[in-house]
Amino acid sequence: LSASMYFGQTDESKFATAVEAVATLAFSAAKKNDKVGAIFVSDHVEKYIAPEKGRKHALVILRELIEFVPKSKGTNLNEALKFFRNTQKKRAIAFVISDFIDTNNFMEGLKVSKKKHDMVAIRLNDQAEYELPKMGLIQLYNAESGLKTWVNSNSPLVREKYATDFRASEERIFTDFKKSGIDFANISTTDNFIKPLMVLFQKRGR
Repeated sequence: LSASMYFGQTDESKFATAVEAVATLAFSAAKKNDKVGAIFVSDHVEKYIAPEKGRKHALVILRELIEFVPKSKGTNLNEALKFFRNTQKKRAIAFVISDFIDTNNFMEGLKVSKKKHDMVAIRLNDQAEYELPKMGLIQLYNAESGLKTWVNSNSPLVREKYATDFRASEERIFTDFKKSGIDFANISTTDNFIKPLMVLFQKRGR
């Protein structure tokens, strides 16, 4: 629930796409009569909903998620992963739904969690994040830290460096997931999120 999750070039922000993914996973679990719970996280655990069975409980999770107002704008996925390990003593499937814009070493938290649980990463992105618009001198604002930076977006070198750095960061995340044996799907706010989820589950043989 960090501030970066509310970014989007259309009406469909990363958060809105996350809600749709949560709905799909929660109702799928309810249909299979599996328990489903949720941990809302920013740079700390904002809310915990203990796992229960049933469609009614899935609806509770969705309502809470849609209406919830986080107290913090930052990101620390390790806080949620630590909380998850401490509360879930039996083996579980955990879907970490995030844009993974996190300066903390969340991969270590995922690796530790994977020793006992089945960890799956759902990575959210928006196409506007991949390149700077050509708009002259513009101010970039970090919604989580509050830092502001002026850049000349008309400069080909500036735009190229931004795009290169973003894609390199994305590739590092995917490479780390693969090396750690963590199944993942990459979901865009501008595309149908069902297809990558179907590919993920087919890969997992479920």
